[in-house]
Amino acid sequence: MSSLPPLSPEQLVKPRHFELRMGLIFFTLFVPLGIHLPYFPLWLQAAGFDAEQIAVILAAPMFLRVVTTPLLTALADRASDRAHVYVALMAASVAASAGYFLTPTYAIVLAVSLALTVVWTPHSPIADSLALSGVRRFGSNYASMRKWGSISYLCANLAGGFILSATGAQAVPMIIFVAFGAALAVGLIAPRLGRPRRASPLSAADIQQSAPKLLNAYFLYFSIGVGVITASHAFLYGFVSIYWKSIGIGDQVVGLLWGWGVVAEIGMFMVFTRVFGSFSVVSIMVMAGIGAIVRWIAFPMIWPLGLGIAGFFAVQTLHAVSVALVLIGLQKMIGETVAEERTGAAQGIAYFSNGFFTAVVTLMSGPLYDRFGVDGFFAMVPIALVGLVLIGLAARSAPQRRIGR
Repeated sequence: MSSLPPLSPEQLVKPRHFELRMGLIFFTLFVPLGIHLPYFPLWLQAAGFDAEQIAVILAAPMFLRVVTTPLLTALADRASDRAHVYVALMAASVAASAGYFLTPTYAIVLAVSLALTVVWTPHSPIADSLALSGVRRFGSNYASMRKWGSISYLCANLAGGFILSATGAQAVPMIIFVAFGAALAVGLIAPRLGRPRRASPLSAADIQQSAPKLLNAYFLYFSIGVGVITASHAFLYGFVSIYWKSIGIGDQVVGLLWGWGVVAEIGMFMVFTRVFGSFSVVSIMVMAGIGAIVRWIAFPMIWPLGLGIAGFFAVQTLHAVSVALVLIGLQKMIGETVAEERTGAAQGIAYFSNGFFTAVVTLMSGPLYDRFGVDGFFAMVPIALVGLVLIGLAARSAPQRRIGR
């Protein structure tokens, strides 16, 4: 029995240039993130905030978006068309990001960051839902559309470094504002697909009765372990640009270092099936955790050992292991053990775990960097170890039967 009702005649009509339009959506969608993640902390430091204040400004939105994003994505599913919600949220993001042009007091920047995260974070899941509707209805290729997001993120990392080397960190708010404006302009041509199809309640119930329960020990241990390993990257995301600048590395090279991590991640996506396709999800996640531990031990030693910028490029290559393998391993686990009708809930639990633990560690990272500088990376090692222990507990409670593809 099919889990979805048949397509209506209107839903069978494919919007003109659907893949091209979605590719443009993804391209513009990831430019603000490609600027915000590496360079926003530099702007905060240039505005006079100390490490603990920077940590709060970065972490507080993470706590908030864990709550608000599911609500807004659910609203998009109930709307007459998800594209309308996407455009409205993008317009709100343009307006909210303009708040960074105000006098950058701690209260104002924190308030603007909180407001912006509410309307910004749902962009990606809504765009994903539009693209996946195209995959299901018209046989579109998701990877061929989504790859433009990774390409634009990489371009934003590199271009941001070159721009900031000429203008200084004070240009960051303007770049983010313009990037949201461009994303809004492209969002106006987002394909209109109407409401998403709903699963048949009867078939959903049948599947749920025959499938393993979602809230089982294996799934929970695995999801929390993934969240903790991911959270060990919080110190990197929050303070590595500030650290690199403090030892005299220029903005252009900072952008190249961030971009190299993305290149390594894309490389892993390209070779994963051929190299790691036969590995179990537990083995994949153990490799990811070990890669993270090696990365956090190595980072503080690069400069003192005289390995220079080349050493940082080498360590950034481990992004392919500590990040890409986590992303792939999580989706592989969900695909193998969660029924299709429950994948949305599974993704939501995984999102909550990643977001919550990353927010907690980001909040801790400010005092760590303030007191220990780059040696704060060593504090990420036990966090990654905890994640590995949880993955080990998941392995001990792994289900005997998997859901077929």
